[in-house]
Amino acid sequence: MQARSLAHAVATCFGAAITLAANSVAASGFAIPENSIAGLGLSNALVANPDELGALTYNPAAMAFHDASSMTLGLMGVAPDLSVKTASGAHDSKGKDLIAIPTFFGALRINDTWSLGLGVTAPFGLETKWQPGTFPALSQPTTQALHPTLSKLELVDIAATASYRINQNASVAAGIDYYTANKLNFNTSLIDIQGTGDDWGWNLAFLYNVDRWSFGLSYHSDAKIIAEGKFQPFPPAGPGTPIPAKANLDIPWRLQLGARYEFTDTVALEFDITRTGWSKFKQIEVKADGILPSGTVLTTSTNDWDDTNAYRLGLTYQVHPKTQLRFGYSYDETPQGDDHFSARIPGADRQLFSVGVDYALEDGWGLEAGYMYVRFKDRNFQSAVPFGTYGTDPNGTDAYDGKYSAHVNLFGLGIRKSFL
Repeated sequence: MQARSLAHAVATCFGAAITLAANSVAASGFAIPENSIAGLGLSNALVANPDELGALTYNPAAMAFHDASSMTLGLMGVAPDLSVKTASGAHDSKGKDLIAIPTFFGALRINDTWSLGLGVTAPFGLETKWQPGTFPALSQPTTQALHPTLSKLELVDIAATASYRINQNASVAAGIDYYTANKLNFNTSLIDIQGTGDDWGWNLAFLYNVDRWSFGLSYHSDAKIIAEGKFQPFPPAGPGTPIPAKANLDIPWRLQLGARYEFTDTVALEFDITRTGWSKFKQIEVKADGILPSGTVLTTSTNDWDDTNAYRLGLTYQVHPKTQLRFGYSYDETPQGDDHFSARIPGADRQLFSVGVDYALEDGWGLEAGYMYVRFKDRNFQSAVPFGTYGTDPNGTDAYDGKYSAHVNLFGLGIRKSFL
């Protein structure tokens, strides 16, 4: 009976954390939509851009408009800052000060009609770390197993695509996405939770370019990772026996639409809308995978997130034949309402401000740099729902009452090469 109760408490934490980690992949909530250094400088407004190599990770159909094979390689640093004021005082998230994120895309031109592409990005990621005692209602001896501490997700997308040039003005692309969750850590004060998993998805893209206008579309399907992990309770929470379990880690679909206009030969502006399908996160079910009978439902975690939009602007200015300046702005909506709010990812609407530069070298080489500042709207969460209303699930209850503040600094360097 004791083992079953412990498994239920741990599974509750694991299910909530898995759900919220998945929710960090899209429009807001510590999302990482920056797929290239060019995207970093343009606030990700690149889906309708037929010129930049850094646009290929956003719209692989653009490969058809490039006359040579190419590659881009970049490294971004993410420096998050998250804090909360609760009844126990002010607390900072003690996650890593700097998180490194690599990006890569290679395009192989087969002929005037066909091109192949391979991209490696990390579109979904999370790391928050609250010290025990941050949330008083979850810090008592009877509730310590529910107090969130480390929440971490590292997810990589390996996308293989093929593009086809329909005519002089239009191209399409299609491919597959392989998602692998390399690290899933969602700990509490008394429990170490780990897991890994992978799954497949698919993607489609379209690009139309005429005169000074271009229009782009990119779609990535949803995916469902079956996360297999273990619950490792620490004494005095239990005997320390790992409890195997499984949970669904849902990856939402993503649709990006954009239009770009070249005002002159040196100045162009793009406007994009990104729609993310967070509404599939209604409920996550966690099942036992050992010790207890396999398939036993340990707990469910209710999320009730909403589909969201992100609005993006990107401006390029070719100040010199070899030098391009980039400026960007985005407004991202949070999918997380108050009904099932969680401190593992305290989502809020956010604004993104970015700048970048590209410098062309000899023999098709080039250097890129970008910087982005992300400002989250302060969120003062005060719930009228007492902790315990949803059983052992603290989401949406007054257990997470507090004022949450966050901002993120991102910077990156990259190289590009066209094989002329």
